[in-house]
Order: sequence, then C-alpha cells, then structure tokens
Amino acid sequence: MAYHLLPWILFNIFIVCMLAIDLFFHRKNRVISIREAVGWTLFWIVIALLFNLYIYYDRGPDDALKFLTGYLIEKSLSVDNLFVFLLIFKYFHTPPSSLHKVLFWGVLGAILLRALFIWLGIVLIANFSWMVYVFGVFLVYTGIRLWMEKDKKIHPENNPLIKIFRYLFRFTKDYEEDKFFVRKSGQYFATPLFVVLLSIETTDVLFAIDSIPAILAITYDPFLVYTSNIFAILGLRSLFFVLSHVMTLFHYLHYGLSLILIFIGTKMIIIDVFKIPTVAALGFVFLVLIASVLLSLIFPENKSKEF
Repeated sequence: MAYHLLPWILFNIFIVCMLAIDLFFHRKNRVISIREAVGWTLFWIVIALLFNLYIYYDRGPDDALKFLTGYLIEKSLSVDNLFVFLLIFKYFHTPPSSLHKVLFWGVLGAILLRALFIWLGIVLIANFSWMVYVFGVFLVYTGIRLWMEKDKKIHPENNPLIKIFRYLFRFTKDYEEDKFFVRKSGQYFATPLFVVLLSIETTDVLFAIDSIPAILAITYDPFLVYTSNIFAILGLRSLFFVLSHVMTLFHYLHYGLSLILIFIGTKMIIIDVFKIPTVAALGFVFLVLIASVLLSLIFPENKSKEF
C-alpha cells in the first residue's frame, strides 16, 4: 500500500514546490513579456517530458505512451480554454499586471477541481461500464458543437455563482491594485478582480467536463490521468501570455480541436468492437494539430477578429 501511495505523495510534493517556485519568480505583479512567457512555456513542457521519461523507465513504454497522448490531448484542449480566458479578461478590463495572479490562483483551483472530476469519472466507469459510451457520445456531440461554433461569446453577468456572490457581498467599483478583497470603513469589500477569478474557476469546471472524458478514452489509470492533466494545467499561465499575442493567427485550430474530440469520442464508443491503439491516437492528435496550425498560416483570415 505504501508503495502505491508513494508516487502520489512525491508527485504532489513536487507540484507544490513547482508552484512555490513559480510564485517566487512572479511575486511582484507586472506585465509578462512574450520572451519570458515563451521561456516558462518551454520550461513546463521540458518538465512534463522529463516526467514522461520517468514513467517510461518506471512503468514501461506503454504507460509512457499513454501519458504522452493524454498530455498532448489535454494541452491542445487547454488552448480552447485560453480563448475564453482572454475574452473574460477583456470583458472585465482586467489590468495586464494582475493577469498572472488571477491565472495562478485559477490554476490552483483547477488542480483541485480536476482531481475531483478524475476521481468521479473513474468511479462512474468502474461501477457503470456503460458510462464509457455516455462519455463517448458526449465528446462527439461536443466536437460537433465546437465545429459549428463560429464566434465565442461569454456572458459573465448570467453566471449564477457570480449573481449569488454579488447579492451576498459588497463590491468595490474599481480595481484595488492586485487585491481580491479590501477593507474600508471597517467592512470588507470584494473587488472586480475576485469576480474575474470566479469567472475563470467556473469556466474551468465546464472545460473539465470535456477534458476528463477525453483522457479517460486513453487510459483509466488514475495516476496517468491525474499527472497528465496537472502538467497540462501547470503550463497554462505561461502559454496564455504566448498565445494572447498570436491567437488570431491560428483560426483553423478551432476545427482541429473539434476533430480531436470527435475522434476520441468515437474511440470510446467503438471500444468493444475495435480498440484503437494508443500510438494511433497519439499520431492522429499530433497530425491534426500540426495540420491546423499549418493551414492557419498558409490560409490566413481575410478579416481580423476582435477578442
């Protein structure tokens, strides 16, 4: 039992240390440059690949391939998250210097939410085998809906959680530097920055509903599902600052992600008829992402979109 718990304990200690290092380097709120963002993005990718190497030597090539496939799927789906995050920041006119703080706490909340969703998904499949088909159909439906979705729109004012919070708490009219709460005249007030954080967290719940079934199509191993998810999330902040400069260039990536969801959903639906090898799934995801990026560069949009 101790042997099985040790990797979980060590991994979570490692994640806490990585978050502490990230918080130390970004303890002062400031605008993140594209150069710094690229450096941190590459750092998180290298760390994930080194962990994949550990999986290879500790658990074998099959588990290493499953981790890599899951990581690539979660990483690609997280790009869609970033489009929505950017819309949220623009909607609330969030100061650029506060973006990293919101994303940091958003990622921390996402880690806890993903752990809960992963546990729930595995329990459902373990106790109700037919749930794999439900997840598969849901992913195919989500992929088709994503394909037909031309322009992303957000309506934070309709978010039930934000409505409840606005009813229960007092809010300041303007941002108060990088603070989520401030005290004025002996009373505590929430700031617009906290509303932004609530929007990010509730949005991530919706994305987790898509991403967790997607990786469960690759493996039911909770450790591989959890670690690949967490590594994809850890690099989300730095990737946001990179892609925020070039998001409008990759307009075909939207369609690539929908194809990936449809493929993964189909993989789950036909699992009892034909089991698609993990290496084939990895190859498909990789080729679709590369093709989406290349097509976006070869055939740029004629009109620029406002994000």
